[in-house]
Amino acid sequence: MAEIKAHEFDQFVKRRACDFRIFLIYGPDRGLVSERAGELAGMTGVDMKDAFSFMRLDASDISSDPGRLFDEAYSTGLFGGEKLIWIKGAGADKTLSEALAALAEKAPSNAWVVIEAGDLKKGANLRKAAEGAAAAIAIPCYADDIKSLNALIEEELASFQLRISSAGREALLESLGGDRIASRGEIRKLALYAKGEPVIELHHVLEIIGDASAISVDDAVDAILQGDKAAFLHATQKVIASKTAIFLVLQGCLRQLQLLDLMRADMDERKISASDALNAHARHLHFRRKPIVEAALRNWNSSALSNELNRLQAAIFQSRQRSSLEDTIAMQTLLATTLISNRNRTAASR
Repeated sequence: MAEIKAHEFDQFVKRRACDFRIFLIYGPDRGLVSERAGELAGMTGVDMKDAFSFMRLDASDISSDPGRLFDEAYSTGLFGGEKLIWIKGAGADKTLSEALAALAEKAPSNAWVVIEAGDLKKGANLRKAAEGAAAAIAIPCYADDIKSLNALIEEELASFQLRISSAGREALLESLGGDRIASRGEIRKLALYAKGEPVIELHHVLEIIGDASAISVDDAVDAILQGDKAAFLHATQKVIASKTAIFLVLQGCLRQLQLLDLMRADMDERKISASDALNAHARHLHFRRKPIVEAALRNWNSSALSNELNRLQAAIFQSRQRSSLEDTIAMQTLLATTLISNRNRTAASR
């Protein structure tokens, strides 16, 4: 059975990944799924800026045209070399599973296939197809445990040359977990806040993670989800007045859309309602925010969420590279997201 344990991934990428041509990354931690898919894509050495060598597809593209997977995998790029096909949004889809099983029987020698999927149960068609093929491997991604979170904290803080006290670490651990990208973002936010300090103390964690301005940030995120430009501008003015970094709104928006992406994938895979998805994944959400998040869940489809998440992540990266323009980048990005949300809401109401 071609499957690795969740904790074996780091060594697998270094030593064994090149022995396979098809990778299925799945699990409830969508952030970790995305992160590991990115690592595997990087391992292939294919230039993802080269449109002739790199192809990004949605699972629905294969479902509607299963022959496309074979066409892309067996075709030769304009300038030769290897190809990378990265498929997102996979679920318990029979057509994609059958296409994967057929491709794995005679795996292409010059192409890599990376597939991102949601939480697939044991025996799901897509898992069976990957686990039963010599050229493919299934990689599960579950929420980080304490050991994994501690390793993540050490990794991120080391890159900033920072240490954290025992009390600070304990408080930080309480706010992490569930989504790898969100956890990594919280640690980086803390590191940026405490930059220049010899040690991150408990008060640093409480000030930036348990910030009293969270209500203002939530108001801004809710306005974005509703597509309400006036409410968004009003909420961000409150954030600025409280001397809170606009970056936190950008981070909060990213985390909210990541949660929407997780719930939307569950809706599409299990054919459940927005209300059921919300109850399954956001039971601890404040009752005041639930109707807003549920409405947004109906208005945003998986493709739109994927595009917007990529744009938000790119904006966060740019804001870190050009710190002097952080506020401008954040405001422009968030305003654009608000307008897109309004457009989605209008389209859904027709």
